[in-house]
Amino acid sequence: MVESLGSIGSLVSSPWIYVLVATSVLLDIFLPVLPSGVLVIAAATAAAAGSGAAAAGRVPQDVPDILLLVLCAATASVLGDLAVYRLAWRGGPRLDRAIARSRRLTTAQERLGGALARGGGALVVLARFAPAGRSVVSLVAGTAHRRIREFLPWSALAGLAWALYSVALGYFGSQWLGATWLATGVSLAALFGAGAVAAYLMRRQPGAREAS
Repeated sequence: MVESLGSIGSLVSSPWIYVLVATSVLLDIFLPVLPSGVLVIAAATAAAAGSGAAAAGRVPQDVPDILLLVLCAATASVLGDLAVYRLAWRGGPRLDRAIARSRRLTTAQERLGGALARGGGALVVLARFAPAGRSVVSLVAGTAHRRIREFLPWSALAGLAWALYSVALGYFGSQWLGATWLATGVSLAALFGAGAVAAYLMRRQPGAREAS
């Protein structure tokens, strides 16, 4: 893990960090084990360190731009959601049968469909923070053939909220604790903590007990 974080640290001063962040966020809907949150936090930490160096009168190395980092992560999140949504929409009878065999996915499909129909897509935003929640929400929205105007605005809000939260953790964590591994560790703990809280709140939603 330490070697992996060290490799990330060597990339944050390169423009390639935007490509790496976008690719990781885009693909982690298919492979939730990808460290997209780690990348975003590491890049934001580097941005905070660069702004601190500039304030001290030193010329910083190339560091990520905060607004561009947020835009990059949020856009990639929405594109990943839409990819799964469209694939599930076209999944056909085989995918429908697979969903029907899963009580958890069937219940999630019913809950999400009702929430979107009522304009209450806050569930989509909450799921963006929960482990694999984004994947499930995009899948069931597509298989239920929810209209794109019911799903896309909430997906965009979810992606922006997650990107802002992740970048803020890295940036302000570095400002308060310094550009150290401690700051990164605390920021990651806060990110995973938010995921645990989101998962708990989703289980507390009506119908969640039937899905477990």
